[in-house]
Amino acid sequence: MPDPGDLSREELLALLAAREEERAAADAAKDARIDALLVTVGELTAQVQALVLRLSKDSSTSSKPPSSDGPDRRPRGGSSRRASGRKPGKQPGDPGTALRLVDDPDERIAIPAPAACSCGTSLVEAPVTAVRRRQVHDLPPIPDPVVVEYAADVKCCPGCRANVTGDFPAGVNAPAQYGPEITTRVADVVVGHHVPVYRSTVLVMELLGMSVSSGFAASLRARAARLIREGGFPEAVKKLLAAAPVVHADETFARVDSKTAYVHVACTDHLTLLHTGNRSAEAIDAGGVLTELGAAQVLVRDGYAGYAHLTDVQHAWCGAHLLRDLRGIHEADPGGQLWAKAMADTLLEAHRIATAARAAGREALSESELRVIDRLYTGALARARTDNPAGEVSVLAGHARTLATRFAARREVILRFTTNLAVGFTNNIAERQIRPVKVQQRSSGGCWRTLQGLVDFAVVQSYLSTAAHWGITRFQALHRIFNGEGPWIPTTLTPPVAAA
Repeated sequence: MPDPGDLSREELLALLAAREEERAAADAAKDARIDALLVTVGELTAQVQALVLRLSKDSSTSSKPPSSDGPDRRPRGGSSRRASGRKPGKQPGDPGTALRLVDDPDERIAIPAPAACSCGTSLVEAPVTAVRRRQVHDLPPIPDPVVVEYAADVKCCPGCRANVTGDFPAGVNAPAQYGPEITTRVADVVVGHHVPVYRSTVLVMELLGMSVSSGFAASLRARAARLIREGGFPEAVKKLLAAAPVVHADETFARVDSKTAYVHVACTDHLTLLHTGNRSAEAIDAGGVLTELGAAQVLVRDGYAGYAHLTDVQHAWCGAHLLRDLRGIHEADPGGQLWAKAMADTLLEAHRIATAARAAGREALSESELRVIDRLYTGALARARTDNPAGEVSVLAGHARTLATRFAARREVILRFTTNLAVGFTNNIAERQIRPVKVQQRSSGGCWRTLQGLVDFAVVQSYLSTAAHWGITRFQALHRIFNGEGPWIPTTLTPPVAAA
């Protein structure tokens, strides 16, 4: 490099200009590199958010069932329920359920006092001053099975030479058969408590001392379903549900012969009706209940679009599903998706206000309470637009905008529980009634062998679930159909005690 002292003024200026151009080129390259890195960081951030959104989905942040969480994974969000502040166990003032002494025991065994005291004094002449009682509640030994033979006389008519036989009692149809008592008990184990067929026969043998075949136990569900249908139970419940002010609906899948089928439910607090099909609108309508609902009635459901064609009835969405969706968005980016937390808090506050109003016996919320809920809801939606501007193209932002759009478009449906206090915050009623599908599937080796088996399950479960809501045990309900009385059938929407 030449000595600057040897350069002329023009040469110095040219050298400075060249260095300035090199510096500018280096700065431009650096800026381009920074811009490229910023783009890469943005893309990686979006990918991380998408992965967090996907991996964080469990039963507390989506509609996935709790069984999908795995045995070693507890949902990160935990439960949305708040601690009651009560200690575990029996609460103060509760009478409890401990065994108590009865006044008329079946057997009384007298225990005389010892002949002498521990000090050596004789007690033979001493009077009895008190009696201390202790009672043991137990079962008698298992009785032997009772076999009753019906012998029908056969006579030959002297006029036409025809054989005339005496009439056997109703239900006595085979040379050898099981009676209604053992039939009901086996059905209670297999059908009522979802015990696998073979294990049910073992259980009956050990508890009742009577051996029954696996084939007999396996046939009871289909037999019960036929008797329930012939007795008119499904049609009677359909008519009652169609007149209910609030009906809950849900669906779940089941595996049938290596294929997927769905079980649908329409129910209230005291009535349950299950039917099978696929997940289409036609299958939903096939239940014969939801299509009969009118403008004055409310259908509580989740956000599944398969119910959207039912336009003659008011709809209400399950708040528990919405809370899970909001939690999934917020946990993916707690600092950037504040609107999801705000909307979840709004729903919980509205639920608290509505619950307090119901507890107080009120028929509706006040205008001021509705205005508070409306302002909170509007504010959460405004924050959603701020957190997820239209120019943001990340996967998380797309999911968030979609969810926010649903909350904006379905505002009336989501807040139905605040404008109609007869509507609950969740759809838990329907979810509880459809849960036995999973219980039975698990005990049946993961699937039903035939679709007819699933259809029969839906009929019998509808009957047993409804009966239980009316204080009728599974055994009592099944005993009616197996002893020839016919199925128990409800005649009103609620039991007399519940209605009072």
